[in-house]
Amino acid sequence: MSAESIHNDNTVTLDQLSEVLDSGAVIKAKNLLNSLYPSEIADVIESSPRNRRDLLWALVTDENKGETLAELNDEVRENLIDELIDRDGTEGLAKIAQKLDTDDLADIIQSLPKGLTKKAIKSLTKQNQERLEKVLSFEDGTAGGLMNTDTITIRSNVTIDVLLKYLRRMKSLPEQTDKIFVTDRINMYHGFVSLKDVLVAEPSKYVFQIMEKDEDPIDPDLGEHEVSRRFENADLVSAAVVDSQGFLLGRITVDDVVDVIREEVDESVLNMAGLKKDDDIFAPVFQSTKRRTLWLGANFLTALLAAAAIGIFEATIEKVVALAILMPIVASMGGIAGSQSLALVIRAQALDQIGTTNSKLLIYKESAIGLLNGIIWSGVVAGIVYLWFDSIFLGGVIAAALMINLIVGAISGVSLPLILEKLDIDPALAGGVILTTITDVVGFVSLLGIATFLM
Repeated sequence: MSAESIHNDNTVTLDQLSEVLDSGAVIKAKNLLNSLYPSEIADVIESSPRNRRDLLWALVTDENKGETLAELNDEVRENLIDELIDRDGTEGLAKIAQKLDTDDLADIIQSLPKGLTKKAIKSLTKQNQERLEKVLSFEDGTAGGLMNTDTITIRSNVTIDVLLKYLRRMKSLPEQTDKIFVTDRINMYHGFVSLKDVLVAEPSKYVFQIMEKDEDPIDPDLGEHEVSRRFENADLVSAAVVDSQGFLLGRITVDDVVDVIREEVDESVLNMAGLKKDDDIFAPVFQSTKRRTLWLGANFLTALLAAAAIGIFEATIEKVVALAILMPIVASMGGIAGSQSLALVIRAQALDQIGTTNSKLLIYKESAIGLLNGIIWSGVVAGIVYLWFDSIFLGGVIAAALMINLIVGAISGVSLPLILEKLDIDPALAGGVILTTITDVVGFVSLLGIATFLM
């Protein structure tokens, strides 16, 4: 969601907010900003230049500060936390932490400099410290790191009437509460009762009469990606996190899973350009330049390889200058064909749709598509080249080169993600660069090599 398209009941855009701030109407700007959801406030802050972020943060109400801080990307959040600690010490952070879910609180604590982490934890209440320590004991990116400890539990031998009275005595239910977990006195997990079943059940019935067995609770060491897949497949709103001994540790809710899915998508798109999802778009020029220049350097090396391939056929190009005009066509079309296969396979990998049993079939399918596209487009391009240069020789050369590169591009596009995954390399990060190098080199060498051979 971009800040330019922020919506609630009344549309509020970044430009409108900036105009109000520039006019000096601070109270109006504060009301506009806090009429948004915390995730939208975070978008506004991230989309604003650094010299304006402090002002925007000061306008965020205490009620919204915690969730807004949790929604910010790591780099922007770290900068705001540094300034918050410099101004208010860890007490300001502790005040914000009181209203946060445990998983969000863990993210914020982990953003702190190492020297301040312990100090910040000590400033929290004992209850928050215990909640936090439980989540921080698990690795980031696992179900344990994603879970909340705000669960509602009940014994199986109480009546529905007692359960309803218990719920009414609570000031409020935790967000995304669709089920109540059934445990014993030592917190051993036995299953759950759906809140909707509780509402329609006879008050005299016992919990064990309407509870459901949970045959596959979430293990705390399960990866975030697998958690999101399970929520998607089972249409879950919340799920219990249970350790290997059967004790209930906490729960994961759908709003946290949506965040995981969004982060995975953002990471995949940015990785293709050599960027990170937590990079600040308004980071200092030299800092951003340093990050991007390494990626440009990698691309430069691949471009040199393609140039070297062309240099081998310098004499051929001097004799038939038209080949230099046609080279980009062959390389470009092979690259596009490969990119289509690459995107398809990376998406399938993200959805766990590819395994050893169907990967060969996918390679055969993409090869066939490359062959058919080669037949179609080599004929079309050969006809255009013949009409353009009045040369059957050039038409035949580009037809053969295009056929080769379209097939190679399709096979490379489907094979590279499979190979890179086995090498534990992110296909979204390295696949595009390697594919471009392959299709450029094969395109140039096939076009110039065939021409040289025929000449």
